[in-house]
Amino acid sequence: MRNIKILVDSCSDLTDELMSEYDIDYCKMNTVYKDKETPASLSWEHYSPRELYDIMRGGERVLTTQVPIEEFERVFKKYLDLGFDIIYIGCSLKQSGSVNTGKVFSKEILEDYPGARIECIDSLNACIGEGMLGIYASELVRNGDDFDSVVSKVMDRRNNVREYATVHTLEWLRKSGRVKATSAYFGDVLNIKPILIADAEGYQSPIKKVRGRRKSLDELVSLMAETIENQDKQTVYLAHADVDESEITYLKDRIMSIIRPKAVKVIYIGPIIGASVGPETIGIWAFGRKLEESASAEESK
Repeated sequence: MRNIKILVDSCSDLTDELMSEYDIDYCKMNTVYKDKETPASLSWEHYSPRELYDIMRGGERVLTTQVPIEEFERVFKKYLDLGFDIIYIGCSLKQSGSVNTGKVFSKEILEDYPGARIECIDSLNACIGEGMLGIYASELVRNGDDFDSVVSKVMDRRNNVREYATVHTLEWLRKSGRVKATSAYFGDVLNIKPILIADAEGYQSPIKKVRGRRKSLDELVSLMAETIENQDKQTVYLAHADVDESEITYLKDRIMSIIRPKAVKVIYIGPIIGASVGPETIGIWAFGRKLEESASAEESK
């Protein structure tokens, strides 16, 4: 049986530490600023989180690309040459076309590698929600699951990812097309803060609005507490777009006192997702009760 390599992309927001721990690699997308394309590195070697988010605070927009064909060729070929089969878990197709590009290219490159396999999976998630599925897949591989079993279990696990996030403004999400157009009624007025989730179809969907930033942070914890499962065995991921340390500490303390997970891991929202959601975005992710329908419908029950 051939070895299996788990790949994600720049939308996964996995840190170097997590990728090293779980033996995961990723395919880089690009950011575009002032007509210059820069690889969207999760190591932040091209610019710091503060530099990226300060550009946006100044009112300028940073554009993004999907994974280029050349990048798929570089990464896929690297692991195929080493004798691996590949499972690529990509950003939700509702937010990026990278998974479809990977599928098309994989058919071409496999012609040169008889017997090798590549599976490109739509994670139905973004940010660390995608990364969590990569970690889950890596754990399955380490436990001895074969290729088909890993693919099947990851596909079945996608709607167990629970995301609860709040943004400073919906402007960036509207501009990037990453939020449903039908959700435009969540206006950025009167200090109203929208609560967003990744719904069952892979959209970013505002499900409710809360007045005030502190109340929105409390609501993230309350929603997660209602839907998380086996929290004492889980790491809750707290991802943020250059948020003030006091808010991170407050949210982390609330998670530990109310949800009581095994651990809380704090990470930056990476360049691709960050360019779409904007500075001061913050959210929490964990595995929980499965979404069986549109997220907005379930959360309104």
